[in-house]
Amino acid sequence: MPVLSVRARTTRRFQLRPFRRRDLDVLSEAVVRSLPELHEWLPWAHLGYGRRDALIYLRDSAKAWEEGRAFDLAVFTHGDPRRQLGSVSVWFRGRQAAAGEIGYWVRSDETGKGIATEVTARVLQIGFEELEMHRVALRIAVGNRSSERVAEKIGFVREGLLREELLVRGEWLDHSLWSMLESEYRAARLRFVENGWLEGSS
Repeated sequence: MPVLSVRARTTRRFQLRPFRRRDLDVLSEAVVRSLPELHEWLPWAHLGYGRRDALIYLRDSAKAWEEGRAFDLAVFTHGDPRRQLGSVSVWFRGRQAAAGEIGYWVRSDETGKGIATEVTARVLQIGFEELEMHRVALRIAVGNRSSERVAEKIGFVREGLLREELLVRGEWLDHSLWSMLESEYRAARLRFVENGWLEGSS
């Protein structure tokens, strides 16, 4: 079973690293500033989100990493380690089938800059090359067009609709299901490098 080392990964513009306990304030600040948008799509992003919620997340994230269940990465620019830009995660949905899933969010005052696309491409590399996944899925709430554009740009295949997949603020939201296979990632990898999302070496 592949083991993911606890170290930072990089892209051309960003550093992706495991969360630390001292990230409490930068995580809380990034979420709170983005709540009007995150609140619409994510069940954990309630309008009363604060430091206690962030602390629980940091504890859960560290435990999940230690147990090899899920791998959450905080996103920063190389030059500013105190301003979190968002988060991206990869986890197994079925180890026997080598099936995984990813999720991400970007703080509201940094959207539209290609951050989600770049870090998602890097996390796909982690999933396929480090965790040896065969398939990686992405679920997107219907109506979240910005996330759909990320999936389209990277090259995910839209498979269909998951009806009433997630309960958010008392409403069941439909989600579109997207996926990428390892063979599709390998075929697209050179394009990822050419776009500056990945470095050239494996």
